[in-house]
Amino acid sequence: MDAEAVLAWLETVIPAQTGERLSELQKVILQQVWLGRKYLEIANSYGCTEGHAKDVGSHLWKLLSKALKQKITKSNCRATLERYWKKTSAISNLLDTLRFAENFSIGKEQSSPEFTTKQENVNFLGRTEAISHINTLVNEGVKVIVIQGEGGVGKTTLAQEYLQTQGFDLVLELLMAKETQNITAAEHVIEEWLKQDFDEEPGIEFGVTLGRLKRKLHTSRVGVLIDNLEPALDGQGRFIASHRNYVELLRVLADARVQSVTLITSRDRLCEPEVNVEHYRLPGLDRTTWQQFFTKRGLFINLATLQNMHRAYGGNAKAMGILCGSIQQDFDGDTIAYWQEHQAEPLGVIDLKNLVVSQINRLQALDPQAYRLLCRLGCYRYQDVPKISKEGVFSLLWDVLPSHKQQILTALKNRSLVEFSKDEYWLHPAIHSEVISRLRMSCEWEIANRKAAEFWTESVQKITTFKDALQALEAYYHYVEINEFELAGQVILKSRNNQWQQFLPLGSTLYRMGWVQPLIAAITPVLQNVSSDKNLSELYNILGDIYWITGKLHEAIECQEKSIEIATQSRKALAQIQENKHRFYYFKMLEVDALLSIGLYKIDLWELDTSAQLFQQVIDLARDTDHHRWAEKATVCLALVNSYLGIFDEAYVLAEKAALAIATQQLVKPSGRFAYFMQVLGQTYVNLKEFAKAEEIFRMALTFAEESHYTQVKAKTLCGIAEIYRQQVKFELAIVNHLEALELLQKIGAKCDLAIAYFQLGLTYSKIDNRQESRICFERAIRLFTEMQAPKQIKKVFKYLKK
Repeated sequence: MDAEAVLAWLETVIPAQTGERLSELQKVILQQVWLGRKYLEIANSYGCTEGHAKDVGSHLWKLLSKALKQKITKSNCRATLERYWKKTSAISNLLDTLRFAENFSIGKEQSSPEFTTKQENVNFLGRTEAISHINTLVNEGVKVIVIQGEGGVGKTTLAQEYLQTQGFDLVLELLMAKETQNITAAEHVIEEWLKQDFDEEPGIEFGVTLGRLKRKLHTSRVGVLIDNLEPALDGQGRFIASHRNYVELLRVLADARVQSVTLITSRDRLCEPEVNVEHYRLPGLDRTTWQQFFTKRGLFINLATLQNMHRAYGGNAKAMGILCGSIQQDFDGDTIAYWQEHQAEPLGVIDLKNLVVSQINRLQALDPQAYRLLCRLGCYRYQDVPKISKEGVFSLLWDVLPSHKQQILTALKNRSLVEFSKDEYWLHPAIHSEVISRLRMSCEWEIANRKAAEFWTESVQKITTFKDALQALEAYYHYVEINEFELAGQVILKSRNNQWQQFLPLGSTLYRMGWVQPLIAAITPVLQNVSSDKNLSELYNILGDIYWITGKLHEAIECQEKSIEIATQSRKALAQIQENKHRFYYFKMLEVDALLSIGLYKIDLWELDTSAQLFQQVIDLARDTDHHRWAEKATVCLALVNSYLGIFDEAYVLAEKAALAIATQQLVKPSGRFAYFMQVLGQTYVNLKEFAKAEEIFRMALTFAEESHYTQVKAKTLCGIAEIYRQQVKFELAIVNHLEALELLQKIGAKCDLAIAYFQLGLTYSKIDNRQESRICFERAIRLFTEMQAPKQIKKVFKYLKK
């Protein structure tokens, strides 16, 4: 189906079911969403604001849901509409067939209808009974099914085929790491699902994030695949201590109220008493299926040889594929000759591992170049980025002429030693396990990881999606594997243009995207092993901002103080030897940036005098130097602090100066990069009772924040607008803006801002004498400030609570 065909079809369905017709913008939204476009892109092409496009889109999904009588959203519309189309087409074909049969039986002449049959998946054979068994369990209300069996029996293939053919709105996949030390934490997996698949921001706390996933599973029919679980289990079949949060995830997935079905593949049995799961032991394929598979590949095999091979490998599906590849490539299709050479091994004890080892050994003898590539492919993780592009494969053939690379890759494909689909490649777990152990013991372990890291770094030039950011971060893991922590740190610090029109380090872009906890886990070990002052200072600077977002203000201050200490010492040393001006510039930039950050943290702690001193220090250090931009930012912040302290005349002078500087820069190069400090300036004007100026600044900041999806700035700006409405006695509008801001802040888990937003809402409720709601808001603010260890903020809120 294409977008035009869908639109034509819906223009007949919707009026018949609802009496409404699609507007011009709704048609555009449907066509563009079908092609994978985002609301911002749609709005820009149509000539409206992103907010308006979202509102019209929301009505469109409700209209479609009403017309087709099933839940349709932006994220699932294409899959749902295609499924509905196929279903109605099948019914139409059946009616045509029945009419044809009826007419034929009474002797009427009819032309034969054209029948279309679904293309058979030649890689999925002999599993009708298994599909039926899973369907029976699902119909009985089972939510989590563990497909258990030895390696290569076809567990993953069965699970993927089932989830792709049962009409789920969405299919989520978690590929468990092949090695225990590389397993992704459950909280990180859920964060990625929420962001990538549900367009939902995760919470900072695991419980909040888990709750958001659960609500999504209540409203959407989702299929979940957790593949290759056994590396996360201990000898008793329970999750290892460092990954017990997977128990909480499975409890949510097993909840009777969710609409999801979860298939887990594992060689080992899952024995978690707190989780309600059913096990299905997957048998090997029967002999008839093996014969069918060989025949489809043009291989003749006599019954006796087939029986012996099938019995020797227990009907193992992966073994079947490897055998076919080897017979075709190395024995010119002669199955009897192949078996005569290999049957000497005792029947009944041959397993997939032995087969894999023997085939890899054979490849090593017959095709050394293909063997080297196979081993080198073991360095990839196949985890956050589960499939590798052809360019990624070719990057490991650094010692091969470009004209020969495809030939070597084809040799692996023909022998079924590498999995592939649409020019993307990955290794079967059994093969990956064997080749990574060989690669680790070879002299190529280090260079293979270096080449892979270089490929990931070069493959991402600009970060516009979360997928881009994760792909860029893959280089980090390769450098950590070979203990190159300096280079691993440089991956986090490499700057690229991002969706906010900023040129920022990868780490800064990732935490702005909400990927917080995994980033802390990545930075921490690097800090302990980095010797470069420049890298160390900048990593502490980034980590400080991450702690600030999560409400760990004192840890944030410690990080920035370490950043300043390192940068200051290095800058003084460079000044004495008078060399490397760029490094001198960079260290001073880190120093003033860290001082500015601590000043912002001190505002959230309500330590205003200290904050003012820090901002003045930044101004003195940066004014009329190459770092003048930081002086301008500090001027905005100092104006805000002075307005809080009641130094209104000085605050007004500084605010006007800052407003002129921002306006000048916007005229030269319009950008949303100043949105954060624009909302700071807007808050200053609110405190100065300059509401017209404040609202003008806030509206500009809001536009920039929406265009760049800067959720934190949007929420803080809405809080400021709400405060203006409260001062203007427009309480209903104030509460609407307060509540929208709270919803956004809860999504991203910005604890400091959330506490302040609850305090502001409490003030608004107190103005309309709603004491109960006001008390609830103040108490929530106090709880958050207590977690942040901000006693002055607590004291401030208590004053209003007592009133």
